Amino acid sequence: MSQIAHVGLAGFGTMGSGVAEVIARAGIPVIAYVPNERAAAIGQARLEFSTERAVERGKLTAEQRQEVLDAITVTTAAADLADVDLVIEAVPENLDLKKDVLAQLDAIVKPEAIFASNTSALRITELAVATSRPSRVIGMHFFNPAPVLDFVELVSTVASDDAVVAEAADFLERIGRTVVAVTVRPGFIANALLFGYLNHAVAMYSEKYASREDIDAAMRFGCGYPMGPLALLDLVGLDTSYDILDAMYRSSRDVLHAPAPLLKQLVTAGRLGRKSGQGFYTYAEAGSSEVVADDLTPAVGGAGEAALREVSLVGVVGTGTMASGIVEVFAKSGYDVVFVARTAEKVEGVKAAVAKSLNRAVSKGRMTEDARDEVLARITGATEREALADVDLVVEAIAEDLEIKLQLFRDLDRICKPGAVLATTTSSLPVIAMAAVTERPADVIGMHFFNPAPIMKLVEVVTTISTASDVTATVVDLTRKVGKHPVLCGDRAGFIVNALLFPYLNDAVRMVEAHYATTDDVDTAMTKGCSLPMGPFALLDVVGNDVSLAIQETLYREFREPGYAPAPMLREIVTAGYLGRKTGRGFRSYAR
Repeated sequence: MSQIAHVGLAGFGTMGSGVAEVIARAGIPVIAYVPNERAAAIGQARLEFSTERAVERGKLTAEQRQEVLDAITVTTAAADLADVDLVIEAVPENLDLKKDVLAQLDAIVKPEAIFASNTSALRITELAVATSRPSRVIGMHFFNPAPVLDFVELVSTVASDDAVVAEAADFLERIGRTVVAVTVRPGFIANALLFGYLNHAVAMYSEKYASREDIDAAMRFGCGYPMGPLALLDLVGLDTSYDILDAMYRSSRDVLHAPAPLLKQLVTAGRLGRKSGQGFYTYAEAGSSEVVADDLTPAVGGAGEAALREVSLVGVVGTGTMASGIVEVFAKSGYDVVFVARTAEKVEGVKAAVAKSLNRAVSKGRMTEDARDEVLARITGATEREALADVDLVVEAIAEDLEIKLQLFRDLDRICKPGAVLATTTSSLPVIAMAAVTERPADVIGMHFFNPAPIMKLVEVVTTISTASDVTATVVDLTRKVGKHPVLCGDRAGFIVNALLFPYLNDAVRMVEAHYATTDDVDTAMTKGCSLPMGPFALLDVVGNDVSLAIQETLYREFREPGYAPAPMLREIVTAGYLGRKTGRGFRSYAR
């Protein structure tokens, strides 16, 4: 059992005050050491605000809040930490500063005390050797806000005493944290995966591939992430993010961790995110979360001033889950829909799938029977593509095979009336290749729905170098009319979502492949530490490991970035037939 009864903190900023609150809530007294009275006052005010908000939200009673406040002492005298059992260092992410603080406290605090650093990226070993007790120095990486996120990465070094690590784990469990034990590696689990993804988003934005709003919306609506990557960087702080990436790169020499040049430019300009009032976005004031319009804020409408083409009759080609969902989306929004299937049985299959979905809505009280019947009456099925002759827009949702799609677009070019918009819902194939086989490349565009289409809000509107401005404007407007959120991007592999998502998933596979962590540890780190809706391995098994491998191979061929090469373990698991939930086994096994 842990013998830790009194905890000292070095640093009482946002993270330090949050960690103090967590420990005090568990009934353990805390003494926080800060360099001056101003830092003490700021930290105390932050603590009082946090605990007051916890009372307002029913997380603490007024009496419990007072007990927390009474359990925390703030001091400017390092000597006051002399008798604590555990010291948690939570000063800014600067190696020399952390080493100086630990060396100072090492000369003061009793020899048997444990030292822990809250660093998120620096090597614990370098910090440990700054003390006379390297075997008693570990990492305790709490996540911000510490009172809310109950996950901690417990980091040991080659010098760490096993008994010290066990006692620290027991202490963390005693204060209600979920613990994953890891060894020293740049970024540990969560930041190693998270900041590679964030850095990629900065590079995407700096290349002007998509707007900051569209990049963030794509990841929120397409992946269910609580925040978009650029907004998250503003919250974390661009200076902090730069320091984390720089530390990771200096250790790993992985170019994907080299901070994007734009990040350094913003930091140099003093645009640090929310705390300075300006980062990727502009905020009402320093420290505010309220985003205000600036010179980069897109105008309402977002697709320019081009006139819109009229769309009243919509065509869909395909009979799978995506095609059926797209049929339902348009019909529910009041559009007449003609869909084409290969056989009469498949026509009935699509109608049955849409009816089943609508019946489910009726049973849950979200739709009346009359409304359901009206939707079904708008849907017409056919087995010949000539039925699409009069549609104003057609969306293809057939197999993700370029040759098959090219043949379809040749047919659509021949069949559809002049001025009809030809859209593909491909997730990875080049839209321009489909445009090039038609006599109307200006009318061809990507309209990438996400599965399941009736539920997912996002549509990536993918323009090629040939797409007409009025076609783009029409599809953006139509996407909004059917209740979806459009994001604009260019025609390159992965578009926004897959280009950001799949390298992150690939990195997770590489991490497990290197025996650094288990699949369960990685999934726990990303759900508990980063508040993502699913861990990477759970998501890979849902998407299908074969699908994931194919997308990763496409990204690698397009960008020629060595870090994008599919992880050998991913290729192995696909070769073995472990494709995920659909086969009953992937990175995990599932009941069939």
